[in-house]
Amino acid sequence: MSDVAGRVVVVTGAGSGIGRALVLALAARGARLAISDVDTTGLEETARRARELGAEVKADHLDVTQREKVLEYAEQVAAHFGAVHQVYNNAGIAYHGDLERTEFKDIERVMDVDFWGVVNGTKAFLPYLIASGDGHLINVSSLFGLLSIPGQAAYNSAKFAVRGFTEAVRQEMLVARHPVQVTCVHPGGIKTAIARNAAVPDGDDQATFAEFFDRKLARTTPEDAAKTILTGVRKNKARVLIGADAKLLDAFVRVAGPAYQRVVATVTSRVVPRG
Repeated sequence: MSDVAGRVVVVTGAGSGIGRALVLALAARGARLAISDVDTTGLEETARRARELGAEVKADHLDVTQREKVLEYAEQVAAHFGAVHQVYNNAGIAYHGDLERTEFKDIERVMDVDFWGVVNGTKAFLPYLIASGDGHLINVSSLFGLLSIPGQAAYNSAKFAVRGFTEAVRQEMLVARHPVQVTCVHPGGIKTAIARNAAVPDGDDQATFAEFFDRKLARTTPEDAAKTILTGVRKNKARVLIGADAKLLDAFVRVAGPAYQRVVATVTSRVVPRG
């Protein structure tokens, strides 16, 4: 019997990438699934494949930046299934561009999806996780929630915020003795479409950045990422690092301290496409 068999699991950003891989892995383990995305075409494909694995699936269009919609969605999921046991706040977008050339609206968009989307999902579902008597909250940050790099000021801001938010929520659950485990996930380079869909400042070559990411940085498959996440969740880990790059760079930052910034600036100036 799987540890998630029969449990109600919520996954946002389920239309592709890590989200889809998580849904299919959970479906194979017997979870009952509430999945969502703004990409309805991708979401429908994920739902179809999960149902082929025998899973009960509720699939809904959801924009995680729309707080009232997320609150309504949480109520609908709880009413539909009768309980909520696990929530994976996975939905996210990417942005690459130097701050000098980045518009305020671009920073706000990244923060709205990548940070406030996690906050909205956490606040909406936390009462149901507590009520389940055996809840687990999983928020997806990034390797860039562990270290900063040039060109990622907006994304770093959101992912560092997710990390701090999630770690604080974990501590609050411990202090209050609520029956909710909390895990923060930090993927490294994952072979998904996130870089190809990333926004860039006007005039920058998005294709060049996407090609560099896919060819040089994306080393881990979504399926391997999902497997690592589910293992960490089963073990109630506070932090899950995905990929050798995430583990190596996390260790580097711990050892180097603030000096890592100068090293990273030097390396990225030589290898990362600019503009």
